[in-house]
Amino acid sequence: MQEEQILLTGGSGLLGFEMQQLLPKAWYPTSSEFNITHYQQMHDFMADKSIRLIIHAAAFTSPPLIDKEPEKAIDTNIVGTANIVKLCIAHQARLIYISTDYVFKGDQGNYKEDAPVYPVNKYALSKLGGECAVSMYDNALIVRTSFGPNDFPFPKAFIDQWTSRESVRDIAAKIKALVDTEVTGIVHVGGKRRTVYDYAKSLDESKEIGQLSINEVSFTPPKDTSLDCRYYDEIVTKKS
Repeated sequence: MQEEQILLTGGSGLLGFEMQQLLPKAWYPTSSEFNITHYQQMHDFMADKSIRLIIHAAAFTSPPLIDKEPEKAIDTNIVGTANIVKLCIAHQARLIYISTDYVFKGDQGNYKEDAPVYPVNKYALSKLGGECAVSMYDNALIVRTSFGPNDFPFPKAFIDQWTSRESVRDIAAKIKALVDTEVTGIVHVGGKRRTVYDYAKSLDESKEIGQLSINEVSFTPPKDTSLDCRYYDEIVTKKS
């Protein structure tokens, strides 16, 4: 697929920035010219372009803010995603939807693609709502993943919370590897299961990172949202 046939929503976000480094000739419209809550505007933007793939990364992602503004999360993460699905159907474009490991309860870890979902907060509920819309389109792939900045932004990291999180640079490269496949359904994208502390140290071994327990904070983070990513490995191996 030619880069000019790819459009990515959320180009100003963390993942969007990295994708622009990997797919510089793709389309990265701003929210003012491609507002996912305004279907007709998106349809008009697509009219004179040969877009064959939409990577839908735009989302309202702050759990604390979503608790205060659930209607914004409904409009952006659920209604907006449903609009993207309808747009892909109308233009016969493939869809890759960026979802989250937070659709799982987080009490077990090493979740496979067919594991039961149990959203842990309103943010996760809104992303699962998006998944439901995407699942109604046959030519779509749901990517459940977890990523953070290339430099760990906090002074401390959890030693008792487990994750498959990787740097956004690494996750962007893994998503790019899915672009030229025809895989549909759900795929988990991430690294090996490890603590958030180990993940933080892997980004820069020389950086001093303090240790923190999930029992020391005022909120209740999920203990283990690590993903079983073997299916992704199979896809990439077959592709190569």
